[in-house]
Amino acid sequence: MKVIVIIPARSGSKSLPKKNILPLNGIPLLCYSVSYALKCKLVSRVVVSTDSEEFAEIARSCGADVPFIRPAEYAMDNTRDYAFMKHALDYYDSIGEEYDVYVLLRPTSPLRPEGLIEKSLDILSENPIASSVRAVTRAKEHPYRVLNGNIDGSITSFINNIEEPYNLPRQELPSAFSMTGDIEAARRDTLLKGSVSGNKIFPLIINPEDKIDIDHEDDLRLAEEKLKNINLK
Repeated sequence: MKVIVIIPARSGSKSLPKKNILPLNGIPLLCYSVSYALKCKLVSRVVVSTDSEEFAEIARSCGADVPFIRPAEYAMDNTRDYAFMKHALDYYDSIGEEYDVYVLLRPTSPLRPEGLIEKSLDILSENPIASSVRAVTRAKEHPYRVLNGNIDGSITSFINNIEEPYNLPRQELPSAFSMTGDIEAARRDTLLKGSVSGNKIFPLIINPEDKIDIDHEDDLRLAEEKLKNINLK
């Protein structure tokens, strides 16, 4: 199984300007994901996909490959993951490098638990029907308990095919998960079919306490505190 890691690092973050290169304990955020991927012996190539020459230089300085600058049309606020993942696949296909699995590591999850790449590849190997693997945690709020606000001021269930799902006993609720940004791993065929997920997503369940997703300054401060605690152990 030939594996490539793609780390997306566009420069146009609005909530936290230049978020992907902000320092965390003095190290640019994206470098944590680069270092994480480089430690995995199963990975053949670690690539940062960015629209910025500044970001590209930082990525190269911490050991990543940056063979191209991502076109602007694939780095917009509303750009979906598939656009830059397929762009990377097409680039490497064009130079004769084909990869079986494309792993997506977001810079905004710098303190992910150890071994997630290896675990994701194990799940894909053990489950031939899996189109992809995605990190999740057990959902705090079950979707059956979530209500939709209507124009007339009333509220109704988001789930329409079950009578009063919000009144079901806890024991009867199906398993529910929330996605994290820690890792996603898609088969080559999944991307070629037009998706980063496909129709058979298998979960990689992580501890909710390990979930760090940096989108605002408070998240960055939380990550700093967590990193201090890790370094003290």
